[in-house]
Amino acid sequence: MSGSILLNLLALVSLLPAALLAFRPVAARDGVFWGAIIFAAAGSGAWAWLQLSQSWQTDLGVALWVSIATTLLLFAALAAFSRVGWRLAPLVMPYLLLLGLLASVISGHGQPMVASAPAVWLDLHILVSVLTYGLLTLAAMASLAVFLQERALKKKRPGPLTRMLPAVVEGESLSGCLLMAGQIILGLGIATGMATQYFETGSLLRLDHKALLSLVSFALIGALLLGHRVCGVRGRLAARVVLVAYLLVTLAYPGVKFVTQVLL
Repeated sequence: MSGSILLNLLALVSLLPAALLAFRPVAARDGVFWGAIIFAAAGSGAWAWLQLSQSWQTDLGVALWVSIATTLLLFAALAAFSRVGWRLAPLVMPYLLLLGLLASVISGHGQPMVASAPAVWLDLHILVSVLTYGLLTLAAMASLAVFLQERALKKKRPGPLTRMLPAVVEGESLSGCLLMAGQIILGLGIATGMATQYFETGSLLRLDHKALLSLVSFALIGALLLGHRVCGVRGRLAARVVLVAYLLVTLAYPGVKFVTQVLL
């Protein structure tokens, strides 16, 4: 037990440099930035992998660590291939650190996952779900950046944080691309979930909290993407819709685990 606590602590500490350096007023990505991101991804990824080395776990803490590691890898890719994606670091890294703290506090409430569906379907569904949550996390951070920038422009009082974040147009572009990718992967997640459900119960869909919230999120994101293309929906309204969709996905995935494992 003491060894697990130490490894958990090391994984948590690995997130700290990136969270602190995210507020460093730099003009471009540099070696320090990449070193902190790689250190955070390696620490959280190694801890998540170690916990899943035997089998998938139902533990919420494990699920959060997997989500943290996945989001870090996606953020690293975004920072590498996008001109301004790295500017989301002041929002992304402190948020992931908070998730790491939460994961550390509530871990130990789960058990190995047992399912009657073929292992390939279960593995595919879980991987797609984790990837979806990582993409939507980044989309939500980009939308939050847009919201903060527009509020600062409206008040004509830009602050130190908003000066670090992408401009409104850049944030909207990032959010749109991430949402499109997240919508596609979320659709795959719903499809693989239905396949897994069919193998286990013989029915394609069971309208429990997770399924219902996922379907509402899918419809909400789809409506936003359509509205953006047809009516030009953007700005703070679009940002609010994205944040609501992210809240629904959070309730559908880690939220259900939190209620069943921690509150009940």
